[in-house]
Amino acid sequence: MIEVYFTPTPNGHKVSIMLEETGLPHRLLKMDVLAGDHLTPDFRRINPNGRLPAIVDHEPIGGGAPLPVFESGAILLYLAEKSGKFLPENPRRRSQAQQWLMWQMASFGPMQGQAHHFIRYAPEGQTYPTERYRNETVRLLHVLNGRLSEADYLAEEYSIADMAAWPWARAVQLIGLTLDDYPAVADWFARVGERPAVIAGTDVKNAANLASARPVLTEEQWSNLFGKNMLAAPTR
Repeated sequence: MIEVYFTPTPNGHKVSIMLEETGLPHRLLKMDVLAGDHLTPDFRRINPNGRLPAIVDHEPIGGGAPLPVFESGAILLYLAEKSGKFLPENPRRRSQAQQWLMWQMASFGPMQGQAHHFIRYAPEGQTYPTERYRNETVRLLHVLNGRLSEADYLAEEYSIADMAAWPWARAVQLIGLTLDDYPAVADWFARVGERPAVIAGTDVKNAANLASARPVLTEEQWSNLFGKNMLAAPTR
């Protein structure tokens, strides 16, 4: 059994999609980030960085004690190795999958994440960071569209790279963008979104507040997500 410390963000949905695709036995443990579940010493022993998702595999590759794995990209690679699925065997395609996974982890997720912060959470009126990260998200959508104009999937065959990028493509609507301007992305997004495992893996939704275009947080909730409570939490 794999325990999944989970909240239904794009990063969380990467992992829940992969687990549905592989059929690996797992249990979602929903974490309330507004209440600070991710700040506890117990969770920090699983992920010292205090972010979600994270997993604990009680039957890890190679045996031994339960294995915690954090960082969503690392989790996808681990699950691909454990299941033998969705990381291509062909060396060229395997490298493509790894490259596009790293692109999502280093660029498409973090840049869009900053756009979400400044557009949806930060005090309004901060023009430069809002435009900076929104424009970078637009640039990255053009990069994604260029690749998907060449191939049906990021690594030519469906892989963990698609699972990583798909939830972030869906999230652009919350910062006022649409996939209509990126026809290859829109076509890929629709095809991937029809997969039964993607539908099942994204069935758990965020609370209405966090799913809104402009969430309203209490002072304590803000502190747990971005402020002193988050900064003061132990790393172990």
